[in-house]
Amino acid sequence: MSDIHPQAETETRALVRLGRFLKDNPVIPLIGLLFLLIGALELMRPGIISPFWAGNTIKFAIPLAMLAACQVLTMLTGGIDLSAGIVATCAAFVAATLTPLIGPVPAMLTAMVVGAIVGLVNGFGVGIARVHPLIMTLGTGLIATGCLQVYQRYVIATGTDIPDILEWLGTGRTAGLPNGLFLFVPFAVFILWLMRYTGFGRLLFALGSNEKAAKLSGVRSWQVLMALYVLSGLIAALTGLLYLGMIRAPSLSLANPLMLPSVAAAVIGGTSIFGGRGSFAGAIVGALILRVIETMLTLARMPEGARIALFGLIILAVTALYVRFTEQR
Repeated sequence: MSDIHPQAETETRALVRLGRFLKDNPVIPLIGLLFLLIGALELMRPGIISPFWAGNTIKFAIPLAMLAACQVLTMLTGGIDLSAGIVATCAAFVAATLTPLIGPVPAMLTAMVVGAIVGLVNGFGVGIARVHPLIMTLGTGLIATGCLQVYQRYVIATGTDIPDILEWLGTGRTAGLPNGLFLFVPFAVFILWLMRYTGFGRLLFALGSNEKAAKLSGVRSWQVLMALYVLSGLIAALTGLLYLGMIRAPSLSLANPLMLPSVAAAVIGGTSIFGGRGSFAGAIVGALILRVIETMLTLARMPEGARIALFGLIILAVTALYVRFTEQR
């Protein structure tokens, strides 16, 4: 019996070290999981892994990762942005319907203003009125949905047009890679720089870790939250414009299916829903993981309902396992 306890203690310490390692470096195990899933996909359909498949997977992971940035940034403060999907949809629809009337550049700028306005309302509600972020962003998302339906009635006869630059970004390829990377790479560098090297990023972590302590240190939380949700709205609008170029068919629900997967990508990527910890690099890998899982379920030829249900179960399982090692108990 005396030999069992030291062995158990050693195993416990090893698990603790593993948990700390995963918590401090969430991207490393996620990359391992991604390659494991890619290997499983190759076993399911030998020969499917190719440069074209990789480019296509990256192409459709880009808008998901961009929308996940909204969740990562807001989750750092213990919040969430459930309006991001409808903001992306609104921006895409506004850009497509205004392009024939006022030209592509003014139309895209107007679409970005729509995202900023929704973000400003969210920021006011969360930062000043102190409404819970989940309720506030859900409410603004529903209001935006209603406004979009009213707006559609006034522009239904004008037709739609997709700006050429959006089609080039959304559907074009350069050296086998999607042109969307020309937008996404600078965007990802900006978000990573913002989170790690700026005072604004440090304030987001501080508010999520201990808002009361941050306030006692002189932080004006309402200003930070206002800026945060305006930024989230702008990111969502930019995502909608890129997604419009990919799908080339504006609708009243264009980017809505990306909403919950964007939350899943952020959580799988190591962002805590309780605030104070997050990784956009992890969210990028999380978006790729979700796209690979989606391909696997499609190859299995499951009915649509069963595929959606199993997709949700896999997300829950992956998230639960990851949180098991990374969350402090």
